[in-house]
Amino acid sequence: MANIFISVDEHVQEHPEVWTKRLSRARWGGRIPYLEKNSDGTEQWIVDGRQIELDGVADCGAAMPDRTRNPRRWSEVPASVYDPKERLKVMDAAGIDYAVLYPTVAGSGGQIFGRIGDAELELACVQAYNDWLMEEWVSVSDRFIPQCLTPLFPIDAAVKEIRRAVKNGHRGVIYPSVPMELRAVPHVNDSIYDPLWTACQELGVPICFHAGASAAIQIPAYEGYSPTIAAASQAITRPASTVSVLVNLLISKILMRFPSLKVVLAESGLGWGAYLLEYTDFQATGDQLPQNGYDLMPSELFRRSCYLVGWYDQASLRVRSYIGSDNILWSTQFPLATSTWPNTQAALRLYKISEIE
Repeated sequence: MANIFISVDEHVQEHPEVWTKRLSRARWGGRIPYLEKNSDGTEQWIVDGRQIELDGVADCGAAMPDRTRNPRRWSEVPASVYDPKERLKVMDAAGIDYAVLYPTVAGSGGQIFGRIGDAELELACVQAYNDWLMEEWVSVSDRFIPQCLTPLFPIDAAVKEIRRAVKNGHRGVIYPSVPMELRAVPHVNDSIYDPLWTACQELGVPICFHAGASAAIQIPAYEGYSPTIAAASQAITRPASTVSVLVNLLISKILMRFPSLKVVLAESGLGWGAYLLEYTDFQATGDQLPQNGYDLMPSELFRRSCYLVGWYDQASLRVRSYIGSDNILWSTQFPLATSTWPNTQAALRLYKISEIE
């Protein structure tokens, strides 16, 4: 039986008309997400009247002639980044059967919309993205696996949109890993979020936390760095930001209270997972977690509920038996600069995937 290759972390580039065509200009005016032209001819994304922290108009270094430079004008954006038919050609060349999709302008964790203070505008932006993904990408091919965004808060609005989106065909939920960083909302461990975990568990869809979606758990690049070195620094530290997210999940009892909940930690990398699981179990024993209502060790909770994502990790695969082969997912990260494209097949061979795994 031939292997089926599912890249679980691919990014779509939202077209400039995603929101301008779907949201009422009479109601929202310049708060609608749109591309603004600068005096020098370059362009920038504006959301809720503010420029977002995106280097260029698209995050697509792997698709550019110079992968250290993102396009500054929409006319420079390669079609494979925003056109689903062109993306299928890249997938074919890379040997990808299916691609799980994450946003770009909205933020890899939906955090850009999470900062919008107006609940109605936030919901309108979220729904426009969710509908666009189904209408413009999934309608072209079922090889694209859509995941929905949700309003950050209130949680009942998030749950309502999750149920609507899943009914329409979405197969995963993207949520900011540190919501309390974005707005004055309760800590993610608060029971007020229980309906969110319940909905994902009942609907059988994973909740996905993408590395780099929270500035609060990633050291900012030194201001003296050149743009290229700053980008490298952020890319290298991004997977490490997942450590705090995973530790919180393992210690918070969320995974104990929702035993069927599945959590994907996108762009996490793998190698640190073995260290963290071993250390967390060691510390849990020393701090007497088993005597304080924890019926499973952290590593057991992880193997039941969580998934790490690798893409370059040759050395890290040596510890995959400790992490758990069933808890390791693969991606190409296209079209981000960190992607293995155009050498995806060579990178994949390093995984030495067996029929059993």
